[in-house]
Amino acid sequence: MSLPFRNEIDITVWLSAGTIADVAIQPRSRPPLTRLFAGKQASSLLPVLPRLFSLCSVAHQVAFLSAVEAAQGQEATQATVRRRVMAVVAERLTELLRGLFVGRLALDGASAAAVRAMVQASTVLGGASDAVPEGLRREAVAQIKAALRALGIAEDQALAPGSALAAYVARCDGEVSWQPLDAQSFLTAVDDLDIVTRLLADGAAYSDAPELCGKIPETGVWARRAQREPVSSAGPAARLKARIAEAARLCAWLDDGGEDPDDGVVASYRLGAGKGAAAVECARGRLHHAVALDDEDRIVSFEFLAPTEWNFHARGPLVRSLKGLLAAGRQEQDAVRTLVGSFDPCVGFSLSFREAGHA
Repeated sequence: MSLPFRNEIDITVWLSAGTIADVAIQPRSRPPLTRLFAGKQASSLLPVLPRLFSLCSVAHQVAFLSAVEAAQGQEATQATVRRRVMAVVAERLTELLRGLFVGRLALDGASAAAVRAMVQASTVLGGASDAVPEGLRREAVAQIKAALRALGIAEDQALAPGSALAAYVARCDGEVSWQPLDAQSFLTAVDDLDIVTRLLADGAAYSDAPELCGKIPETGVWARRAQREPVSSAGPAARLKARIAEAARLCAWLDDGGEDPDDGVVASYRLGAGKGAAAVECARGRLHHAVALDDEDRIVSFEFLAPTEWNFHARGPLVRSLKGLLAAGRQEQDAVRTLVGSFDPCVGFSLSFREAGHA
């Protein structure tokens, strides 16, 4: 399948006297799933989804399966839900590790070897990770934890002083004075039903520019941490620390299981006869799928809403974080670029700076 979608977000930062006066975001184009798959058997879509969603493909498959089951009036067994949660968490860890280490740091020989070992071990957890034998999964997690220790990340989530990663995080904020935290709004499982109801009713008109009572909440790793414990900054260093802490936390959870690592990692909702939806807490935040089926389980409507549409909304968390910052020089602009990257969009992005008087 070859689909001509523009898989990049264009971000223009408008400067006035060296201060960010405005931020314009041109979102990526999203695949029109209803138009692509209307009339097809729901079961036939499962192998297609990884080709549409190369990142977080397990999360998309779990969301779709759970939504279809809800539409059919079926309820997954506790063991099935457990396997799906395990698969989603394993993929979340793999995505976090890739985003943290691959192509990000200038590493010495020992650190590079640790990263290679970690990436190799994480591939065991990827893909159909719900089918990975427990012994093999534990061995892979042990290798990842050993690699994290070699890179300066302790099991208590602290960064070893003097490590390459600690030095990188310390440089992330640059000379920018990041704005103090104001009233934060976060996407949670409590919002699921409102979101999926709107998603199924309004389709792309809602998913292209979502909102909740006029608010655009943040979702993702930093938002998850901010809901669990007090945070003092929303700058790039704080966001990278949140990703590091979550990687260590997920390793511990995969090692010994227990309760879900977050509220509602996988949740499903029946919205009426032939209508269902699901939410999955994936690497970049909360993902929603909504489907409507006919009497023969063929697709009537299929919509999705990814975390990127919240965080990179024209009035969303990234825009709020940038407005008012001083970004006159190269160092400040590099810090802004680091901040954009720390929001971790599921597609590439371009970033340009322009003087407001030159519009």
